[in-house]
Amino acid sequence: MKLISKILQLFLAITFLFSAYSKAVAPGFFEITLMDQGIAPNRLIAAYLTRFFIGLEFALGFLTLFPFYIKQLMQFTFLLLGGFTLHLIYLWSMGDTDNCGCFGEMISMTPEQSIIKNIIMLAIAIIVFKTVETKKIKKTIPVVFSAITIISMWIILPIPNHNDFPFDSFTHFETRGRVDLSSGEKLVAIFNLDCEHCQETASELGKLKRSVENFPEIYVLYFQEGSTSVEDFESITQSSFPYYLIEVNTFFDLIGDSPPRVYNLKDGKVLEIWDTDIAINLINAFDLEH
Repeated sequence: MKLISKILQLFLAITFLFSAYSKAVAPGFFEITLMDQGIAPNRLIAAYLTRFFIGLEFALGFLTLFPFYIKQLMQFTFLLLGGFTLHLIYLWSMGDTDNCGCFGEMISMTPEQSIIKNIIMLAIAIIVFKTVETKKIKKTIPVVFSAITIISMWIILPIPNHNDFPFDSFTHFETRGRVDLSSGEKLVAIFNLDCEHCQETASELGKLKRSVENFPEIYVLYFQEGSTSVEDFESITQSSFPYYLIEVNTFFDLIGDSPPRVYNLKDGKVLEIWDTDIAINLINAFDLEH
């Protein structure tokens, strides 16, 4: 039984460490998840909570690797997972089927799937609590270690300034779900659904997407001025991209003299803006062969 207990203890530790790591590699996604789920009212508070949770999971994972205060750690684990599970049950009851963010973008899990995962982890925590032989050291050591680990997240994962980033509020796209436009290389296209030039550009991009394997991530902000729907636009252009419908003021803030316009983004910064020859610019920027 001791061996089984040790294996289960190791499993919990690795799970917490992986959970922390999966959030740390793309903290912006978890920030967006916290806002979408109503836990954080804005991006700044979401950023602080994200670093707190990442640090907490790292600390819990590392401490669980060792035999000290395991019973107390399992009690804390039970409370932590219990709280998360209640929140997930609420999301599930509201019909939320998006990625819950438990493992960031690395492993997508719905609230229902994550509830099952948490129940399994809770059962393991109970078994470890009842069977483990715990050792004691100075209580200040795990407390200080946890505090240092959590605080260090603000150094390892500095909070970026999104004040000058024009796409900070667009975090959920149809057909894709939650998206962090401030992380990695992404393209954002601004199209008027009734604009012929926009339709021509979307058609070119659709053809290019079908003809190359390394087509970059592209997200579309549609403005509906007339009667053309997104479905009509996609049928006309033979294209399909994750999209978000924007209001008229936002549309005119983001376009140049006239649509279409495409923004080339990298890690929350606008590298290039293309108003003409968009397909050619995209091919050159990403070295696409077709």
